[in-house]
Amino acid sequence: MTQARIIQKSKNALQSGRAGTGQWVLEYIPADPQRPDPLMGWAGSSDTRRQLNLKFPTLEAAKAYADKNGISYTVIPAAPKVLKLQAYADNFR
Repeated sequence: MTQARIIQKSKNALQSGRAGTGQWVLEYIPADPQRPDPLMGWAGSSDTRRQLNLKFPTLEAAKAYADKNGISYTVIPAAPKVLKLQAYADNFR
C-alpha cells in the first residue's frame, strides 16, 4: 500500500512574508532506498514518486484525495509560531 505524509507548509526562515504558508502538501514516503550510482556516485533510486509533491488548499482536500486513491497517510501540522519579543537595549544587559 502506498504511504504518504500530509504536511502543512510553514514560513521559511529566509522569507519575510507568509505567502503559501496555509497550504498542505502530500509527499509520498519513498518505497525504495537511495543508492549511489556506480559511475558518478550520485544518489539515485528507481522510485519516481519521491519527486512528486501535491499541494492542496485545505487538510480536508488532501485527506479526501488520499482516501479516494487508497493512500495511507500521516498528518504533520506546522510547528506553532513562537514570538521572542526583545528590545535593542536587551543586547547590553
